[in-house]
Amino acid sequence: MKKLALSDEILLQIEKPARYLGNEVNEVQKDPAQAEIRFCMCFPDVYEIGMSHLGLQILYDMFNKREDVYCERVYSPWHDLHHILKEQQIPLFTLETQSPVKEMDFLGITIQYEMCYTNILQILDLSQIPLFASQRKECDPIVIGGGPCAYNPEPLADFFDLFYIGEGETRYDDLFALYKSVKKQGGSRQAFLRAACKIPGIYVPSLYAVEYNEDGTIASFLPKYEDVPAVVKKEVEMDLSHASYPRKPLVPFLKVTQDRVVLEIQRGCIRGCRFCQAGMIYRPTRERDVTMLKQCAEEMLTSSGQEEISLSSLSSSDYSQLAELMDYLMEFKEKGVNISLPSLRIDAFSLDVMKKVQDVKKSSLTFAPEAGSQRLRDVINKGLTEEVILNGASLAFEGGWQKVKLYFMLGLPTETEEDQREIPRLADRIARRYYEIPKDKRNGKCQITISTSFFIPKPFTPFQWAPMYGKSEYLARARTVNEEMKAQLNRKSLKYNWHEADVTVLEGVFARGDRRVGAVLQKAYEKGCMFDAWTESFDNAKWMEAFEECGVSIDFYNKRARDTGEILPWDFIDCGVSKDFLKREWERALAGQVTPNCRMQCSGCGAAQYKGGVCLGH
Repeated sequence: MKKLALSDEILLQIEKPARYLGNEVNEVQKDPAQAEIRFCMCFPDVYEIGMSHLGLQILYDMFNKREDVYCERVYSPWHDLHHILKEQQIPLFTLETQSPVKEMDFLGITIQYEMCYTNILQILDLSQIPLFASQRKECDPIVIGGGPCAYNPEPLADFFDLFYIGEGETRYDDLFALYKSVKKQGGSRQAFLRAACKIPGIYVPSLYAVEYNEDGTIASFLPKYEDVPAVVKKEVEMDLSHASYPRKPLVPFLKVTQDRVVLEIQRGCIRGCRFCQAGMIYRPTRERDVTMLKQCAEEMLTSSGQEEISLSSLSSSDYSQLAELMDYLMEFKEKGVNISLPSLRIDAFSLDVMKKVQDVKKSSLTFAPEAGSQRLRDVINKGLTEEVILNGASLAFEGGWQKVKLYFMLGLPTETEEDQREIPRLADRIARRYYEIPKDKRNGKCQITISTSFFIPKPFTPFQWAPMYGKSEYLARARTVNEEMKAQLNRKSLKYNWHEADVTVLEGVFARGDRRVGAVLQKAYEKGCMFDAWTESFDNAKWMEAFEECGVSIDFYNKRARDTGEILPWDFIDCGVSKDFLKREWERALAGQVTPNCRMQCSGCGAAQYKGGVCLGH
């Protein structure tokens, strides 16, 4: 297998050549000739983004612990190298050995965000692997997708050989054993795929057929053969304390978006916010044992030399052993290691913890009320009252903080103009709490930054049936918020940022799309669309041309309210949360009814099946 080292001439032509060189601290180096399986792990974005992703580091470490597997990496080349590889017909290569990706046994692509979909086509194209699974030959890698977007794999179905639904710790050993067995017997690519579909969590799109009604909705989604499972059930790792975790994480040469050691303390969330896909698909809540986390923290900091450690979780405040873990980590803070605590609720305990680890004068606090009015917070089941928000703000201001960031969503189901106007009004009420502090005890003005994103309904949430809006309607909502902000008493302390709506519209199509939107992805890529999550690269006009030329209606996917009886593109997946539960929550949302969190009362979502009938959260 030949190596493809970039020449000095090429390296001098590109920005940040360190993205492509490999040889980082803790990179795994093996003799490729001794590996029975070569696996290329891909993050379809630039190195700086991909190197910050914990899931990739976990699988990289787990695969490379096997003597028979060599797992290497590839990231999306930035525009400059992309053009050189295309012009000079140099196939895309791995970082570890500069081997052509097309010569690997597997190409595993983590799918984290819909706006990276064209980069998946870029990876296949530059690797000189046929875009369509149906056109691949025996010598091509098996292209496998995983990650949160794999919970609706249909927009990408034609480009992947198989998808892994759920958490990667559980079934890859089975998949590798099957691959070696089929290979040893001289079996074909198709024989492997036919057998792989019987492994729990594995979905092979080519083994299923879709029929459509005249109105464009799905009439049927069925396996083509009797021995192919009709339902694919997600995989869950229940014993996180003994699961593989990277004690020697890769250390990037470049400054990356999250240049720190990441310690995942738990998976899942007890809160039940109705807009949040992660809160549904990662159920049930599972904690890592604090003793294991202490060992990991020490080993990771020692092996990497990093000067910051971040606790990863959907809701860190809900981790039952947080106080003990923080007491331990404070020993590292005394040695100059920064501690980052995202996803904390703003209460007395959390503020006390943050005071210990942050420079209060420099740092800002983040609240995510998501909706301005109490009515709408009840609709989305946020579980936050205005009293809790204002009391939290008061505690923060009394503790010395003066900078607050507030995150909201616009376009939520049942939203009214009054709900929109309540966003800056709530921000103003928070500012008033600051100015109630005696002037001699304040540190100048407070700074409250309001940020709004536009709501996108996601699969496996109670809002999966909800309609979206068009670009102009979203921007009108943002203008309403901006107008109301100017009317507030403390407007000089308020600042407002809002997202552009073009990307929201596209993200909505690919979040809930079916196989027919794959043609749009291909057309957009052919027109030059890549790095669509990057403002400087995004070209909405090309996307609109692609939809027009493919005859695919954006409104059909976005603006149409789904009936709860409709077959949805992802209905063949069992995500552990029942469709009946999601329907009940959708009805409760429309009625403005709050559902208690899992520790207060079990809502019967179905995830208890993984714990033998009793959830950890309850």
